[in-house]
Amino acid sequence: MIGMVLAAGAGRRLRPYTDTLPKALVPVDGETTILDIALGNLAEVELTDVVIVVGYCAGAVEERKADLESRYGVDITLVHNDKAEEWNNAYSMWLAREYFSEGLLMVNGDTVHPVSVERTLLGNRGPDILLAVDDVKKLADEEMKVILDADGHLERITKLMDPASANGEYIGATLLEPAAAEPLAAALKATWERDPDLYYEDGYQELVNRGGKISVAPIGAIDWVEVDNHDDLEKARRIAKAY
Repeated sequence: MIGMVLAAGAGRRLRPYTDTLPKALVPVDGETTILDIALGNLAEVELTDVVIVVGYCAGAVEERKADLESRYGVDITLVHNDKAEEWNNAYSMWLAREYFSEGLLMVNGDTVHPVSVERTLLGNRGPDILLAVDDVKKLADEEMKVILDADGHLERITKLMDPASANGEYIGATLLEPAAAEPLAAALKATWERDPDLYYEDGYQELVNRGGKISVAPIGAIDWVEVDNHDDLEKARRIAKAY
């Protein structure tokens, strides 16, 4: 099994930091960036082969690649998304499909969370796909919400639902087993071909619609944040100092 980080996004709401950097390289604790935290977490659970999907300001990640490999004891493979400023991340994840068959733990490059999330996913492995879900947080409109079926599998995943009807929030961390590699790659392809502005979570919905099974693992009451704007960044800085 390998690690994966989706780090192709521009993060326009974080300007001026992202004028010259991808969102994943925005510092959250001194010189420690969101990507540093992601790589540190993956290394701590012994996932030292890591694929990073890059796009916007990819050169900034390329310049730091050797230092990041040395610092965290990882081997990094970069996958380039030449549509990162035009298309959404369903396409980004699909571009890394050749690595799905190895099994992977994928994290978003804009999420700051403790390594307990990775440990929770690895401790609850099943046959297909497992999503880290916060079922404690009070939800609002912006979150990527989930509804589960009677058996506890994913039924619906979208931001566009009544928060009161949701079972929790997907936090941007997924464990993908090799058996699900081809079905997920096909679902992602169908998703971005239908509309390149869709999220990879829409690919998960496509997979479920095709009869695929996706499970969830509650992460418990932990501090984490998806960094979309400057308020999120301030929260990330408070959280990161405690890791």
